[in-house]
Amino acid sequence: SQVSFEEESQKQPVVGHWKPLMPSKGNKEELETGCQDAGGVGETQSTEQLNVSRLRSSSVEIREKGSEFLKDELHKAQKELKLKDKECERLSKVREQLEQELEELTASLFEEAHKMVREANTKQAAAEKQLREARGKIDMLQAEVTALKTLVITSTPSSPNRELHPQLQSPSKAGFRKGHGRNKSTSSAMVSAASQNVAPEPVSRECREVDSILFAEFQAWKESPTLDKSCSFLDRIYREDVGPCLDFTKQELSELVRVAVEQNTLTIEPVASQTLPVVKVAAEECGGPKKCALSGLPRTCKHRIMLGDSGNYYYISPSCRARITAVCNFFTYIRYIQQGLVRQDVELMYWEVMRLRREMSLAKLGFYPSEM
Repeated sequence: SQVSFEEESQKQPVVGHWKPLMPSKGNKEELETGCQDAGGVGETQSTEQLNVSRLRSSSVEIREKGSEFLKDELHKAQKELKLKDKECERLSKVREQLEQELEELTASLFEEAHKMVREANTKQAAAEKQLREARGKIDMLQAEVTALKTLVITSTPSSPNRELHPQLQSPSKAGFRKGHGRNKSTSSAMVSAASQNVAPEPVSRECREVDSILFAEFQAWKESPTLDKSCSFLDRIYREDVGPCLDFTKQELSELVRVAVEQNTLTIEPVASQTLPVVKVAAEECGGPKKCALSGLPRTCKHRIMLGDSGNYYYISPSCRARITAVCNFFTYIRYIQQGLVRQDVELMYWEVMRLRREMSLAKLGFYPSEM
């Protein structure tokens, strides 16, 4: 190899050994051949070393370029990750904001819905209250109109109504009414008119005495007036007056009439002023102009009744009308007392109740005015 050749050439000649200065021809050719051989070997080795160094330098360069490329890719990936993180953070903020807005919107909607429900309930309660008040006023006005009609009908020249003509009253009675007529309920004047046809004599000429038991029951009822018939005052009147007065031959219809009178849903109207309606029940149950539906007897029926809003009319005789009217007058008066519309002394109210009871007693016995 080139290394061994260089080592041999650098060795010093052995002392005492002779070396020829000029080689011979044969030696010269051998020397040139050996030099050529040695030169060829050296060039090969230097080429290989050069190739190795080039490979090493190229591998280093490739490695450096690869590392730079990887670093660039890493930087790009890191930048993209940062952008992705920022985008994720932005989207998360947007989502949180949307969720918050959705919660606020839901809460506001629920609050608005509850507010609307409360307002609707308040309006409904107010409307129902106004409806009850209006119905009460309508009932009161209807009763007053009916009573005023009764007052006008019962006042004739031969038998004038003293309620409509105060100048016909006695001085003592007129003075009493002058002091208390302002606070007296209209109903007391209304319901007192019907009795004047039944009893032509003035009440002031009658002798009367308060029954202690009846008066005590009325006073107890007056402390807390109610339409519940379980109290002793109304229980007695139901047993002695209302029940017998509304006890007709047709028991089933009689019960319906009693319920309608208690609920103030019964209507009485003249037959002549109304056209005959189409009824939904059998004709024999409703009677007719010549047959009473309550008694079942052939009678001339000038009036008919309707129970509530059923639309069915029942023809009634004058006697049955008088009995129903007497009971309706009693219930109208005690309703006025319950509503606080009657402002009289307790004893005066008691006697008015007794007069209405007398009307029911006479009606159930068959006595009724000729105008019926």
